Amino acid sequence: MRRFVLQLLVAAVLGALFVTAHAELRTVGLAELFPNERQAKTMVVINKVLERFHYRTFRLDDSFAENTIVNYFADLDPNRSFFLERDVDRFLRGAGRLDDDLAKGKLDTAFDIFRVYRMRVDSRVEYALSLLDGEFDFDRPETYRFDRQDADWAKSEAEVEDIWRKRVKNDFLTLRLAEKSDEEIREQLRDRYEGITRRIHQFTADDVYQAFVNAYTRTLEPHTSYMSPSTSENFDISMRLSLEGIGAVLSAESEYTVIQRTIAGGPARQSGQVSSGDKIIGVAQGLDGEMEDVVGWRLQDVVDKIRGPKGSVVRLLTIPKAEGSSGRTREVRLVRNEIKLEDQAAKSFVIDALENAPSTRIGVIEVPAFYRDFRAESEGSRSFRSTTRDVRKLIEELQAQDIDGLVVDLRGNGGGSLTEAKALTGLFIDEGPVVQVKDAMGKVQVETDPAPGVVYGGPLAVLVDRNSASASEIFAGAIQDYGRGLIVGEPTFGKGTVQTLIDLDRYVPGDADDLGRLRLTMAEFFRVSGGSTQLKGVEPDILFEFGYTGEDHGERSLENALPWGRIRPARYSSFGSIDIDALKQRSAVRIARDDGFRMLASQGKVLAEIDEQDIVSLREVERRTESDARDKLLKEERERFLRARGVEPIDEDADDVDEDALEAQQDVIDRIQVEETARIIADIIVSRAGDERPRAAMRD
Repeated sequence: MRRFVLQLLVAAVLGALFVTAHAELRTVGLAELFPNERQAKTMVVINKVLERFHYRTFRLDDSFAENTIVNYFADLDPNRSFFLERDVDRFLRGAGRLDDDLAKGKLDTAFDIFRVYRMRVDSRVEYALSLLDGEFDFDRPETYRFDRQDADWAKSEAEVEDIWRKRVKNDFLTLRLAEKSDEEIREQLRDRYEGITRRIHQFTADDVYQAFVNAYTRTLEPHTSYMSPSTSENFDISMRLSLEGIGAVLSAESEYTVIQRTIAGGPARQSGQVSSGDKIIGVAQGLDGEMEDVVGWRLQDVVDKIRGPKGSVVRLLTIPKAEGSSGRTREVRLVRNEIKLEDQAAKSFVIDALENAPSTRIGVIEVPAFYRDFRAESEGSRSFRSTTRDVRKLIEELQAQDIDGLVVDLRGNGGGSLTEAKALTGLFIDEGPVVQVKDAMGKVQVETDPAPGVVYGGPLAVLVDRNSASASEIFAGAIQDYGRGLIVGEPTFGKGTVQTLIDLDRYVPGDADDLGRLRLTMAEFFRVSGGSTQLKGVEPDILFEFGYTGEDHGERSLENALPWGRIRPARYSSFGSIDIDALKQRSAVRIARDDGFRMLASQGKVLAEIDEQDIVSLREVERRTESDARDKLLKEERERFLRARGVEPIDEDADDVDEDALEAQQDVIDRIQVEETARIIADIIVSRAGDERPRAAMRD
């Protein structure tokens, strides 16, 4: 199954940014959905800003206009279940003049398409509701294609009605698998489908304009997006307020709200019951509040339901990633909390008694984010918190414990402060460049280690995964380029571009209208060796393979992403080389007999199968059998591993889960890769010094 990650930015806009935080929602008449003079003016200004400042060369021509129309249809109807083929063809035939229209700020085509879309939504939902009055035969051998983003558009009303018949039947069956009664299912689906119509009828002219402009900017590059005046206001409010929630980054994928990643120190990650890729299909307040179905909701509406006062309870109904799109659900209870700086702080521990080096001690430092308390720093505090300051202290503590090597764990670290990425690198090299930044004019600025001297000069490995991004990739890339340490794990996310927020009003001096803002890609990161971190990310020296390629993950999954590139290398002196092939061979032998890696490989295989699947059976017995087999496989592998480590497995689906025990169980699982990375470092130490325990730097 391919995830709808291509819709990450604009679907989030369609599902998130259309309603102000305090405005009363109302039904908008079709007569109100026409472009106005302010929007036309904004379109012209956006074109000028893109031409002048965007990192990628922008040219508004027939091809760009046609691709914009294609993207706009995809953003409005990502699963191709509302529009007909003739609707799409009709507007594509007129795309030849759209570039001239947009250059002049004419937006009639965008609004014409949306009005057709709204009428199609009304028709499809009316048909779906009529189906709920009938019965479904779940013994009939029939399948449903739930991922239609690459399917052909329906050619007739009969064809699109068959798509909706199967969709409703699938929705009904999914809720049956959650052990709901038929009466409850009909009520829930009726609310769900009526909600689709209600939300579409609340789109204002500004909402339509914003949706179209984001399809337009995404045609150029996926991280450039537009915020309307009302959205900009909400953005400012959210930046000023201290918002409490569950500590998760959410995205919109088709009709679902999906957990993109959890944040270190947040309730979601600490619970051990929420993972990247899980779908949120219901939200309830308190211990006994009614569970509201949120399938098809705007992203911001779901976020608003999840946020709440610190200490209050929110319950989520999720479909775990490992269950696929139509698997069994899980209810998770979380206590909302504000994620503080100390919750994301680096922490350390020591691994010893390794079977390949019993007398070797390896320190591990977990770095969940590149943080820096800019407020405390600006107020003159000399003791402000930062990643580098905390890691420096941890290194000193570990060295006092007589460690022989060090692992820096960056798994799940989505980045943060560039200043901290440079400073952290400086703890492990004496001096020199860390990263290069190339702007839209082609000018390259070399960012260097801000403080000469080495805090730790011993054997080093950096552990990364597919969610290690941005600042994590800068640090890992620099360590790899210098040959200062080994990079171990999975290929990283591949986010190598830099964005800035531009007020469009500044380009129309004296104008009374608020034109909104443009989030603009204006630079790219390059490693000191000259290659970019964009798209490819950082390739580990020693790769941990789990049977799950993740091709539809990270920057590689985004349409129109900037390509990987190369510039001239910076001037730097590398450290000595390491015999990586020998280390790979020893590690591969250990991994082949390791229960933990066997469990992770089983999970990876299941996830790969789920990602490749876009068709499900509509026979109840087949769906239950498939779900049971998947659950049994994953559960048995997990329990076998945990018991081998002396840990009694916790039933995550129990009504009353011991969260402390569940967190401890997850810690054991999280250490699988860390421990093997420690063994790899131990191999280096043993091969270099025999039975001695030197603490020399890795340079020759």
